[in-house]
Amino acid sequence: MSKTIELSIVMPCLNEAETLATCIKKAQKFLLENQVSGEVIIADNGSTDGSQNIAKTLGAKVIHVEKKGYGNALRSGINYALGTYIIMGDADDSYDFESLKPFLINLRKGHDLVMGNRFKGGIKKDAMPFLHKYLGNPVLSFLGRLFFNIKIGDFHCGLRGFSKEAYYKMNLKTTGMEFASEMIVKSKLNNLSITEVPTILHKDGRSRPPHLNTWRDGWRHLRFLLLYSPMWLFLIPGILLMITGILASGVLISQSIIIEKIVFDIHTLLYTSSMVLVGFQFFVFYALTKVYAVENQLLPKSNRYEKLFKYLNLESGLIIGFLLLAAGIGLSFYGISIWKNFEYGNLNPSKTLRVIIPAVFTGLLGMQIIFFSLFFSILGLKNSKQTQP
Repeated sequence: MSKTIELSIVMPCLNEAETLATCIKKAQKFLLENQVSGEVIIADNGSTDGSQNIAKTLGAKVIHVEKKGYGNALRSGINYALGTYIIMGDADDSYDFESLKPFLINLRKGHDLVMGNRFKGGIKKDAMPFLHKYLGNPVLSFLGRLFFNIKIGDFHCGLRGFSKEAYYKMNLKTTGMEFASEMIVKSKLNNLSITEVPTILHKDGRSRPPHLNTWRDGWRHLRFLLLYSPMWLFLIPGILLMITGILASGVLISQSIIIEKIVFDIHTLLYTSSMVLVGFQFFVFYALTKVYAVENQLLPKSNRYEKLFKYLNLESGLIIGFLLLAAGIGLSFYGISIWKNFEYGNLNPSKTLRVIIPAVFTGLLGMQIIFFSLFFSILGLKNSKQTQP
């Protein structure tokens, strides 16, 4: 009978001939000295410098990955891994594969994802670019903690461990560098146990520049965090816009506002009322993004998702929409009556537009709510079928 493999150490590789042998030897030494039944897997993403032969010579398992991308390479390597636990790390000799004991201990304790924290463990001189150390990583990690309530200090540490069972629950989809963020976010959304251990980051041993592109890959991480948190991207900005617009419009409808000789009048009213419409569009995008993400298995279903279809239904939407539309029509007729009193001649814009702008605004908002309710009810039909026993 073949021996059960407890730990698979997976390294993505693209032309890492200068450092690959060192990383493999360190990983093998860790397995041997700690009497861990394990394997070393090199997920090669099309190397042309002989990295594959180096890995094979040292007894590592080489997985050829045709589709380019950090995420593609790791997903392929992890899928071929036979270990109960998996530890992934870059093959540039920036992480010490001889110091994996804290990761394995926490995995054995039952944690689903064990993250390395370079800021706690230490960053050696010239190991991390200035922008990454003081701007990129701290800002993106802060946003990740804020958006998803994850108590992790280093979102982008490339050295991390997880169980194979937990990996399947994550259902990861991304193909590039944002794979690192998706793993943490999906772990949190699926209520998996996450912890972190201090990790030292060394200066990599390559003579060529790293594959990581500061601005491009930073944007991909930020974009991922925003798209996976539609509440922060759409819902909260939308609510703030609508509340601000409604309050400001309510005051400007009755009178102009003068602040230090600056007069806010009907022109400002036009902008404040538009804020409400834009805010509602943000809300619509929140709802549609949430539905798309859940139905395409990018996000797990939650109680909040079910409430979308409970409270945002066709009947309530049509009632609110038609009431606003009726109000808009009523205000329009009131405006026409004012115009009639002046024998359809010139009017005082400061007075009449305080009627016409709300008339147009409520009519447009009413129509938007009606159309949104009709479309959302179609999505709800699919949702209701899926939830039937």
